[in-house]
Amino acid sequence: MKKINNSFIFILILVFTTLVSCKDLTELNINPNDIAPEVADLNLLLPTVITGIGQTVVGLGFGDIAGVMQHTQKDGWSDGHNSYEWTNLSQSWSGYYGILRNADEYYNKAVAGGYEFHQGVGLILKAYTFGLITDLWGDAPYTDALKAEQGSEFFKPAFDAQQDIYHGIINDLDTANLLLSKNVAEYKNINSTQDVLYNGDVAKWRKLANSLALRYYMRLSLKEPSYAKEGIRKITSDSNKYPLITSSNDDANVGYIGSASGDSWPTNTVYDISPSGSYMRLKLCSTLVETLQDLKDPRLAVWANKIETPYVLVSGTNIDRVVNGKREISQDVADAYLAANGVSIDFDQEYVGIPPGCRIAQIYNKKPDAGQGTYNPHVSQLNNIYKATKGNLLQMRLMSASEINFILAEAALYGWAPGTPEEHYANGIKESFKVWGVDNSFNNYMMGAPYSGLESIMTQKWIASWSAAAEAWFDWRRTGLPELKAGEVAKREKLPLRFYYHLTSEIEKNRENAEAAIGKLEATQYLGDETSKNSAWSKMWLLQGTGKPY
Repeated sequence: MKKINNSFIFILILVFTTLVSCKDLTELNINPNDIAPEVADLNLLLPTVITGIGQTVVGLGFGDIAGVMQHTQKDGWSDGHNSYEWTNLSQSWSGYYGILRNADEYYNKAVAGGYEFHQGVGLILKAYTFGLITDLWGDAPYTDALKAEQGSEFFKPAFDAQQDIYHGIINDLDTANLLLSKNVAEYKNINSTQDVLYNGDVAKWRKLANSLALRYYMRLSLKEPSYAKEGIRKITSDSNKYPLITSSNDDANVGYIGSASGDSWPTNTVYDISPSGSYMRLKLCSTLVETLQDLKDPRLAVWANKIETPYVLVSGTNIDRVVNGKREISQDVADAYLAANGVSIDFDQEYVGIPPGCRIAQIYNKKPDAGQGTYNPHVSQLNNIYKATKGNLLQMRLMSASEINFILAEAALYGWAPGTPEEHYANGIKESFKVWGVDNSFNNYMMGAPYSGLESIMTQKWIASWSAAAEAWFDWRRTGLPELKAGEVAKREKLPLRFYYHLTSEIEKNRENAEAAIGKLEATQYLGDETSKNSAWSKMWLLQGTGKPY
């Protein structure tokens, strides 16, 4: 795992760090106190782009998407997380295009200087960010994006078709693989201290390029099976030409500096000292907890604390008391709680998660204190490691060997990749166990978690995506696995499929092109009272005609 060296603090202050807003997605506002990208050394731009992507991945995968994918739930200020109360003012891609402007400046400087390593890295970073945008929204500015300096005709860029964006990303990654295929001695101007991801290791960047391409080929597996099959076979048939991230030693992770709120793990209690802060509000979801318990999964103890005060059912009536660290209640008290709230007391002695979309998340499991986001002794908190500002396990996880091995397992299941699905499935679990420091438990674990087809692959991939749950969301949309049900207070009876185009940032500033993209969305029966197809329950091109996930 790679950590950001403290020497980067000064650089991160000087470099263009804020994800600035833009006029019609393209007009750049420059902070006069920062170094403008066009005059900065390209190496100084690199940590800003990498950490911008990394923090975005954590923001998604440990934020509201973790709620959608039922890794976590909140017991305070929970509407977006537990209930998917999203609107056309909820999410904006302005920050993503801010990252892309810096990545594009980095790439253009690399081309101008003839720096092939930097060109390859720039294409990877742009592909990663454009991939997130189209994964989350659908059609988006791509071909004409980032061209404002070329003239006003680019102030309102057309939205490219999602299919074209995916194909463009894959083509750029193929180019990056070629650019990064030379001997190390042939590259110029590599500054390893500025590469906070791989310390200037060309081979690892090349593996990331091909691994990201493999991700996107699999993303297209249901919509364009022939194209996906051909691409996956091309990559997996020649490991010398297309090396992949198959060992966790090559995981694309970035650590946190931990010197200020903006460069620290988001639930830390050092800079967020509120008793109702992010750490206190975020709890594990019962869906994940119970799955891990059924599998006797040792990762649960790494991610969560045991409950402080478990329940014990005792004989008698009207009994509710704490004795020797346990809360004793009688059956009539438990029945009354069920009748009043529609959920039962959870008597598990170790780990308890909040059910998804629970109406009483704030007081779940008969919490003594009804305040939002306050400590609940009867529900599992996140492990104490998540109180810290930084740590070996607190990583921005861009891509993992575990993910790639699960993709290979699925591809082998379809006959698109060499090896057996069982072998790749086991490797996916093994690499995840290594990451979380529980690899000594692997052999025993596999006896209770044998390979059993696609559902087992997707379940384990979902588990392994902890803290990076956006990728699990994209997989769930494509396969419907694992089978997840929306809770009682969810905005709709099914899970959402995409982000809304933002009204002020994306629609009002580029209405003609935005409305054309909205018109291409496919409404589902779960739009409810929404009158526009610009809905989280509309299908983008990737899902149309697939019958997935509903």
